[in-house]
Amino acid sequence: MTYWVVIPARFGSTRLPGKPLMEIAGWPMIQHVWTRAIASTASRVVVATDHAEIADAVHGFGGEVVMTSGQHATGTDRLAEVAQKLNLHDQTIVVNVQGDEPLLPPRAIAQVAGLLQTQPNAGMATLCEPFTASEDRHNPNHVKVVFDRHGRALYFSRAAIPAGFPDRPTPLTYRHIGLYGYRAGFLKRFHDWQPTPLEQVEHLEQLRALEHGEWIQVAVTECDIPPGVDTQADLERVRAHLNGRA
Repeated sequence: MTYWVVIPARFGSTRLPGKPLMEIAGWPMIQHVWTRAIASTASRVVVATDHAEIADAVHGFGGEVVMTSGQHATGTDRLAEVAQKLNLHDQTIVVNVQGDEPLLPPRAIAQVAGLLQTQPNAGMATLCEPFTASEDRHNPNHVKVVFDRHGRALYFSRAAIPAGFPDRPTPLTYRHIGLYGYRAGFLKRFHDWQPTPLEQVEHLEQLRALEHGEWIQVAVTECDIPPGVDTQADLERVRAHLNGRA
């Protein structure tokens, strides 16, 4: 299987500025992410950034960089610019690995790419996992997904879907994991579309694809996927883990 990994890496995070360059176990965070992407057997791994310091760090450990605009509204738009700059064929599979996922299992990256390999008509692919009984499925910070019998996404929402009824058992609910694979041709189409009504209501860019009739293939993850780094507390947790203290 042949696929690319593109790692969008922004310097200007609202909650943790300069996040990709923060040190974890002797490396900048972006190097941990890049190393896991390389281990996924991707044929090529590229870091997409708009910041010279991040580019210098990536070049320092031997990685490849594509400089992109600082005006992109979403990571998908940044990947679309990379696909255009590198003149990728429309059928090229590109996996979006966020630059703040230093613990992402390489197996998960390969799984997402494999979904597009086996579903040639899908423009996107992503993963999910079941909620546990103790988790709050009504928490809007946890995005939910429902899909058909063949794994094709029907809807993503911050609400609890399926809703269920108080006098019946809690329905099986799946949490969406924000790891995406795309075809380069889809990225080019996505970049040309304006934000759509459901996307704006839910603040979920994948709904733009569904509202345009695109096929998003979904599968339950084959491995546990640790959370990424959004806050200083997350950063300290990952540091403790990689330094052998957790």
